[in-house]
Amino acid sequence: MSTDTAAEPLSIDTAARALSADTLCAAYQATAAERPDQLAVRSHDGTVELTHAQLAARVRALSAGFAALGLGHGDRVAVMLTNRPEFHLVDTAAMHLGAVPFSVYNTSAPAQIAHVLTDAAPHIVVTERLFADAVKAAGVPAAHLVIVDGTEGDGTEGDSPGDGALSLGDVEAAGTADFDFDAAWSSVRPDDVLTLIYTSGTTGPPKGVEITHAAMMAEIRGLHEVMPVTPGGRLISYLPSAHVADRWTSHYSGLMTWGLTVTTCPDPKALIGLAAQLRPTFFGGVPRIWEKLKAALEVLFPGELAAGDPAGHQKIKEAIGLDQAEYFLTGAAPTPRDVQDFFGRIGIPLLEGWGMSETSGFAVVNRPGELRPGSVGRPLPGVEVRLADDGELLCRGAVVMRGYRNRPDLTAEAMDAGGWLRTGDVATIDGDGYVTIVDRKKEMIINAAGKNMSPANIENAIKAESPLIAHAVCVGDRRPYNVALIVLDPETGRSPADPATLAEVEAAVERANARLSRVEQIKKFTVIADDWAPGGDELTPTMKLKRKPIAARYGREIEDLYQRGSRLETDRHAQER
Repeated sequence: MSTDTAAEPLSIDTAARALSADTLCAAYQATAAERPDQLAVRSHDGTVELTHAQLAARVRALSAGFAALGLGHGDRVAVMLTNRPEFHLVDTAAMHLGAVPFSVYNTSAPAQIAHVLTDAAPHIVVTERLFADAVKAAGVPAAHLVIVDGTEGDGTEGDSPGDGALSLGDVEAAGTADFDFDAAWSSVRPDDVLTLIYTSGTTGPPKGVEITHAAMMAEIRGLHEVMPVTPGGRLISYLPSAHVADRWTSHYSGLMTWGLTVTTCPDPKALIGLAAQLRPTFFGGVPRIWEKLKAALEVLFPGELAAGDPAGHQKIKEAIGLDQAEYFLTGAAPTPRDVQDFFGRIGIPLLEGWGMSETSGFAVVNRPGELRPGSVGRPLPGVEVRLADDGELLCRGAVVMRGYRNRPDLTAEAMDAGGWLRTGDVATIDGDGYVTIVDRKKEMIINAAGKNMSPANIENAIKAESPLIAHAVCVGDRRPYNVALIVLDPETGRSPADPATLAEVEAAVERANARLSRVEQIKKFTVIADDWAPGGDELTPTMKLKRKPIAARYGREIEDLYQRGSRLETDRHAQER
């Protein structure tokens, strides 16, 4: 089997200088020149607000300071910050030197930080006091440590933070008057590495994905062509900057190229409240965000949902601050079909897409007005996809990474001589070019009878049946039947020791089983009395399941499910008797 589909030819609006730029440096210089008085970035509480003119001036000063500290073309800058304006300032300044800024997940343990810093070998590490001890504990030396907070004003002025660290004010003060900023950014080339995105480590140690300026510009142009973004709008940055979704959406696209005002949100739990205040014009969320929002709306607006009239739907959109958004994106993990259908009914069409760090963000996406729920859409302009003989999705185009840092062996495994990236996802492609992701190739379940099935489909069916269920993990590879580990949503306040809660979960599993084929059904389950946090041992920062660590941690519980009956199994046998 080898199905090919190529997207329509790439075309660029030559009137938009930022979109036609060949590097992100040139893109931002065009945006700053055209929008000097527009608010560029602000903190969630409004204590820090920078117009493009102010941001551009600070970028120029910081670039001079970084250069004086020895940062040059190709050098790495590690950034470990919460979502705050200083991230955009530091990253943009380093980028204009041709340096390679990259972010570290805030939830990383010292050993994980050490792995990433050892691989990247940064010249400068930029962090905040919250993470300073963890960075130091990693024990990986850098020439300079910069701490952005704990000083006066907006965190860029004032006294040095001590312990040999520098403030952003110190960095700016180090700059010299003869530094040629324009020559520095003009020397950055399209094939230079723009950033490193370290994979979230679901299948092994994180790998540093090298994304070039050319790849990211191709990503931005491709997305803008299929869903043109109106400049001057508003966007909220709340996902980790170490993840390609936030860097591509809020930083490279929203701030630098599309000319949107970016508000930083350090606490994802405050996202919807902030959206209600700001009325974002561009909004995206990982599936869990949409799942939780759906559950909340069903409680808060039962009448409006039951009536199903446009006025009620508008009321809902206004209440959550999404009444002015042009587009609603979702991705990074499978979005349950019932969630897509729910939001589609109230006038919030979720444009699901697919991509990887290795493709600079989305490579495939549903277009506005051409949405096919259940699929992840069609390739962006300039992107090709096809299926390998075993159904694995292959991808080729300008958005694809240069390779993995320091790992030519893994790069060769991932990409063939023709430039085709092996994505690791099993997919189907229909006659119209719409791609549907079946599951991760390495996560497909093949049971003891040789039946193939997608654990993600089974897990989504379970989660769809109850707002109590935050996560479900289906286990069944090389086993006689499927079992599940279930984790409750801690925000519900329900306990797995409560018989009524267990009964509700059991009923939800039964309803899910009714929607699944016999071989897919969950025969036994157990409710785990733990809270799985994003970025922890069980979940990536974007809440994908880390299956191997989960299987290792809960090995005893899994084996118990295959050795003894659960309430679900026992009750079924009782009914049969």
